[in-house]
Amino acid sequence: MNKVILIGRATKDFELRYTPNGVAVANGTIAVDRPYQKDKEKEADFINLVAWRQTAEAAANYIRKGHKFGLEGSLQVRSYEKDGQKRYITEVLVERVEFLESKNANHTSKNSGDNANQSRNSDPFPDSKPIDISYDDLPF
Repeated sequence: MNKVILIGRATKDFELRYTPNGVAVANGTIAVDRPYQKDKEKEADFINLVAWRQTAEAAANYIRKGHKFGLEGSLQVRSYEKDGQKRYITEVLVERVEFLESKNANHTSKNSGDNANQSRNSDPFPDSKPIDISYDDLPF
């Protein structure tokens, strides 16, 4: 069984590219905190990620540096040769992403014109009036 579940923060925006056949692929890195130990500084692991197709596009469009997110995937080890030496890369092949912060939470989006600077606490119903309800009217 090869199953990875991680929660952490993006260390950078995902880099989206397309293969010659038009398939989306995105690379990123997640910082995952290690369990805190007494008398030690907080430490994190920085794990390389690769996502394909719709998952790649969603990650590239909605995850920004510093955003907290969760993922489910599998561990993948691949190798290549450089300068006559075999090199190995270990990364997580992302199958599913869970956004744990809204696109605009504490960060600005790539499209800075679309609600990026709007306050999270703004009234969604600015023209509404208070409703007069007694406790007897409530079903609980």
